[in-house]
Order: sequence, then structure tokens, then C-alpha cells
Amino acid sequence: MDNDSINEKTLQDVHTKEIDLVNRDPKHLNDDVVKVDFEDVIAEPAGTYSFDGVWKASFTTFTVTKYWCYRLLTALVGIPLALVWGIFFAILSFIHIWAVVPCVKSYLIEIHCISRVYSICVHTFCDPLFEAMGKCFSNVRVTATKVV
Repeated sequence: MDNDSINEKTLQDVHTKEIDLVNRDPKHLNDDVVKVDFEDVIAEPAGTYSFDGVWKASFTTFTVTKYWCYRLLTALVGIPLALVWGIFFAILSFIHIWAVVPCVKSYLIEIHCISRVYSICVHTFCDPLFEAMGKCFSNVRVTATKVV
């Protein structure tokens, strides 16, 4: 292989990366949130059981309805919402990169100047005062006795 083909293989576009169709939540964002099964919603305590056929039909109805309703909603609304969220996070990233970080950096530069002035004032006025108070109270001895 020549050097150009190696560079082409190592440089991959993030927009064309392979997507995992089996594990669709690799970072486990929705493990505890929306993972709802029939047993998580409907339960019959001991002594109050319905007919077995009703219980099985309820389970099947719940499971199939949830499955197809989710698929239908994602088919109708999934791509428009992906577009909206893509635009939203693009704007959020743009604002953060081009406005927030420069403003914070500017603020830190300005505060640094003020902190230097404040530090000079503290060292000029407070240090001698506290040093004098320390010398005045340096001979004070405190003893604590415990009376039983």
C-alpha cells in the first residue's frame, strides 16, 4: 500500500462512521428511565388473579401495542426531531465556542487585574493590623481544666 491510501484509511469522517444496529444505547442513557415492560406496569398480587387467558391476552396486547406505537411514532416524528435536536446542539455548541468561552476568558482576565489591586490593599492595610494584634495576644496563655 502506498502512503496516500494508508492516510485515507486512517482519516475517517465522523459523519460516515458505522452505526451499531444491535446495541443502540452503548452509553446506557436509558437503562433506568424508559425501560418499561408489562411486569413493571401491571401486576396482580396473590389472591387476586384474573383468568389466565385474560392475563396472557393483556400481556400480548400491552407488548405489541407498545412496540408498534413506538415504531409508528419514531417513523413519523423521529427524523424531524433528530433535525431539531441537531440544530439545537449545533447552536448550543456555536454559542459555547464563540460566545461563552471568550466571555469567561475576558472576565477572568479582568478579575485578575482587580484581584491584584485587592491583594495589594489587603497586604498594605490588613497585614500590619493583624501582625500587631498577633504580637499583642502572643503572650496570652489559655488553659482548660476539666472538672469532674
